[in-house]
Amino acid sequence: MADQNVQRLRRLDCCAVSDALDKLKLTGAVSGLPQRSGAGRVAGRAITVKLGTGEGPPGPPVHLGCTAIEQAGSDNVIVVEQRSGVEAGCWGGLLSLAAKVRGVAGVVADGPVRDIDEAVTYELPVFSRATTARTARGRVVEKGTNVPVEIGDVTVEAGDYVVADDSAVIFIRAADIEDVLDVAETIANKEAVMAKAILAGTPVGQVMGGNYEHMLK
Repeated sequence: MADQNVQRLRRLDCCAVSDALDKLKLTGAVSGLPQRSGAGRVAGRAITVKLGTGEGPPGPPVHLGCTAIEQAGSDNVIVVEQRSGVEAGCWGGLLSLAAKVRGVAGVVADGPVRDIDEAVTYELPVFSRATTARTARGRVVEKGTNVPVEIGDVTVEAGDYVVADDSAVIFIRAADIEDVLDVAETIANKEAVMAKAILAGTPVGQVMGGNYEHMLK
């Protein structure tokens, strides 16, 4: 069954959600992760992947990202931390293809991704800190799936909500999602009324004066 909160989140831009976080005195907005492929807004629940240097967890070796893809569906965004300081791709072309086949909503990576041209071809939305051609082989390994990760200055847990567009990437704790959605929808509705007034010829200063400045109070 589709997650109704994900459906609601898909209808909201990141600026309205960020304003809702401000009103509720919550954090979660991360800048500097531009969209490298795909088009339009992405929303879903996080499946997290943590990468680092050294040895991986005990057991048979697993290529980074594979477990996350196999667990993901259309209401999921795969969220990858690769902040090791080593330039190495934390996402690549075959992973993009597998994610597209699986129907994954998108990928957010705090680190470099590679094979971005392939992600463009597959129309898979990928947001990342950087791009690179350097392989992860011999450089970084997967430390865990569905463990806490750091994206910007935000700690993201598996199951948290994610929305990403050209303005930002925003993470919302599962416990806060309904409050954030309620406030963000109210803000978006107020802005829609203001936009309608501007289109009708009302001077912009009159529209934005008290309405806009006091919207978050």
